Amino acid sequence: MSESDEATGATRLHTAVRDLWGELSASEREVAQYLVSAPPENLLFASAQELGAASGTSNATVVRALQRLGYAGLPALKRELASGFTSATAPEERLKQRIAHVGHDLEQIKDRVFDEAVERLDQCRRLLESEVFEQAVRMLADAREVVAYGVGASELAARHVVLKLRRAGRRARFIGATGFTMADELLDLGRGDAVVILHPGRRLREFTVLTERARAVGANVLLVTDVPKGPLARHADVVISAPHTPTGITAESLPGIVVMDTLVLALASLDEPRAVEASHQLTVLRGQLIDRAEPKQRKG
Repeated sequence: MSESDEATGATRLHTAVRDLWGELSASEREVAQYLVSAPPENLLFASAQELGAASGTSNATVVRALQRLGYAGLPALKRELASGFTSATAPEERLKQRIAHVGHDLEQIKDRVFDEAVERLDQCRRLLESEVFEQAVRMLADAREVVAYGVGASELAARHVVLKLRRAGRRARFIGATGFTMADELLDLGRGDAVVILHPGRRLREFTVLTERARAVGANVLLVTDVPKGPLARHADVVISAPHTPTGITAESLPGIVVMDTLVLALASLDEPRAVEASHQLTVLRGQLIDRAEPKQRKG
């Protein structure tokens, strides 16, 4: 992490604590004092529970204090502190830093990974408003076909939702091409389709081309992203925030996969007969693919 990046996130934190100090409760002030006094690297790899213990409060107080200070949650604070970290630091150096902060105790490693996963999923759930969730479900329910696009770490979530949608009786396909080969994939996109973009926050030309193509042919766009107020969000019909990891300890696509599971289950509940029939057909086909060896004939 460069000094300038570190300073940017730390300065924003200090400013928020100074400006909002009068609105914090006594316990929230304990959290705020610890946050501004601790080295940014310590905050980057700490869980809410660890910050609560260090500040003499609790993990719930840490979350409330961060929300009072204008952060969506601990992952949001970490993201600001880690701004530029991935681009300025080589992957092997980032791995060394993660190992150095986590240590070699297996129980501690287990807790660290699960704690970060829970924090990210809790924040994702808080950010997913009921109205936005309903809009996303309706968009997918009305779609002629759902087209999921994801590249890099986001490819896993995109492939996952296509698999789940097909098993729920919905037409769906995956796109993961980049460059000129992506053009062929976009030819079949048409009116009434729904495009699901798993956007990792990196600005790639392919995302812009995809949203522009969707607009041109009359398809709707659902954006699942770490930057819900970024430039791409302006071209989406529905935007769902899926916080990514600032540390690399947990999978980047974890919240996106859970969001997709939630949407598909909601779709199945809207049209239960279709989902049940698709599940039945899947079972039948699987049965036909099982290698049933012919029973041996008895001799004599």
